[in-house]
Amino acid sequence: MRIFINGEERAFEAPLTVAGLVAALGLDGRKLAVERNLEIVPKSTYADVALAEGDRLEIVTFIGGG
Repeated sequence: MRIFINGEERAFEAPLTVAGLVAALGLDGRKLAVERNLEIVPKSTYADVALAEGDRLEIVTFIGGG
């Protein structure tokens, strides 16, 4: 399955959820926000939201500073 992450086309094995994608990318799900096809995905639904061919995702990670 091909999806776009932050404008870059990537290939993954289907089926895949947002939680699975976050894990596959090695990201900390507590420190990011995911937008799928112009809609914010609530963290509480990451494991339930299935990704589909051609989905467009924007993933933003939060960085603390001082």
